[in-house]
Amino acid sequence: MTSTEVRPARVTARGWGWRHGGRGRAAVAGLDLDIEPGEKVLLLGPSGAGKSTLLHALAGVLGSSEDDDADETGALLVDGRSPREARGRAGLVQQDPETQVILGRVGDDVAFGAENLAVAPAEIWGRVRQALDDVGLGSLPLDHPTHALSGGQKQRLALAGVLAMRPGLVLLDEPTANLDPAGVLEVRDAVIRAVAATGATLLVVEHRVEVWKDVVDRVVVLGSGRQGSTGAGPSGVVASGPPSAVLDARGDSLAAQGVWVPGRVPALKGTAPRGAGETLLDARHLAVSRAAAMRRGFGSKAPAPVLSDVSLTLESGRALSVTGPNGAGKSTLALTLAGLLAPVRGAVVGSQALLAAGGSVPRHPEPHRWRAKELITRIGTVFQEPEHQFVTGTVLDELRFGPRQLGRGEDRVDELLQRLRLENLVDANPYTLSGGEKRRLSVATVLAAHPRLLILDEPTFGQDANTWAELGSLLLELLADGVAVLSVTHDADFTRALGASEFAAGSPATAERSVTVGKEGA
Repeated sequence: MTSTEVRPARVTARGWGWRHGGRGRAAVAGLDLDIEPGEKVLLLGPSGAGKSTLLHALAGVLGSSEDDDADETGALLVDGRSPREARGRAGLVQQDPETQVILGRVGDDVAFGAENLAVAPAEIWGRVRQALDDVGLGSLPLDHPTHALSGGQKQRLALAGVLAMRPGLVLLDEPTANLDPAGVLEVRDAVIRAVAATGATLLVVEHRVEVWKDVVDRVVVLGSGRQGSTGAGPSGVVASGPPSAVLDARGDSLAAQGVWVPGRVPALKGTAPRGAGETLLDARHLAVSRAAAMRRGFGSKAPAPVLSDVSLTLESGRALSVTGPNGAGKSTLALTLAGLLAPVRGAVVGSQALLAAGGSVPRHPEPHRWRAKELITRIGTVFQEPEHQFVTGTVLDELRFGPRQLGRGEDRVDELLQRLRLENLVDANPYTLSGGEKRRLSVATVLAAHPRLLILDEPTFGQDANTWAELGSLLLELLADGVAVLSVTHDADFTRALGASEFAAGSPATAERSVTVGKEGA
């Protein structure tokens, strides 16, 4: 990276706290923290500890407590000023990269932040190209459409936009959560090169402790401070120091709180089922493309598939993980199997067992032809972006929505709230939850409809060790009850814990690969 000196930022918090509007409990309370200019800090803590809230506050994007019925206490400063007064000093990559894609072309999107900081036009495009190279998107033309990027590529794009700004404070919220293993190291190294070249201060929130512990100066751990539906909120800093000192000396207590301590994978309750079940869904010689949703615009010409010649059989009580590099078509395949996209070629066919589940039998065996009510009782889909499936204003209403639309009882609502640790958030707006809480809510809303087949896109995104184990244990119970589970995931520990077969999606226009979940050799 070309060296361009910037003035690194200082962060100071004194008794700082924030309560979101409409919430009875603070997201953060009593936070005391100092981050020196140029320091690289890894921020850890259980899901819901307020990590994302702190990053949003430092970026100056939490809004005003006067305008939003929120409540701010204490002081949070960037270079001695309120973060709202110091906007532009910090660059934030959020958990959901979809929320940061602004413009239709890759180059324009990366240039957007620098343009708003009034960087000289002659300098901007050099920054743009350098930033794209640093995050592994340098091979894309600058006019490449942003809507054609995968979720992981959009995450890299958001990071490139921040790097092009050359901020004094770089704030990263789960920057590698949706990346393949090679991409995780590539993006981490890009971040470290960038802050080394510019001298910027770095604060990164990440559950992948192993990835970051050797490249940061300090680990800071926030406590959960769980006190029921009311109370002061998370309890501020519970540990701070060099990574090895904090993780070695306090490994047991941190693991008990849900922090991902390197070398420790929590055990699930239950055992992954073995043996074949009945066929629920069968796909043969499938070719998939998101452009299939707009096929009428292509006339008689079918869109080019992102993944071709895929054959899958999903059986009750068995799990399958779809793995592979970013951009290989994993999410597009999942949406096609879920009946939300029509195939470009080939077919996805529901078995008689799946057709007979959930009330009146659909007229067609192909899920993409089913009506919404026919689909959600048979195939439940959790999108990569949780916000894309929220339709109400509170967590409780979100869980009740599906059963009420189906005219069914709400027998699972209380259980799901407790199992997925959402019981203290029933009145919260879903959009104000942390990334991990949003993911658990999106899973819960699908489970409330009792589908026979679950399709989950990055189900462990944003989860601490405890919520990861609770979610995995719940899925093991569903497998034991005969539900089939397909997950798009980069989480190898999750795949092993569920006893899942694995389907590795490759590059575009791949040769045929087949997997039958539950059969010998899968």
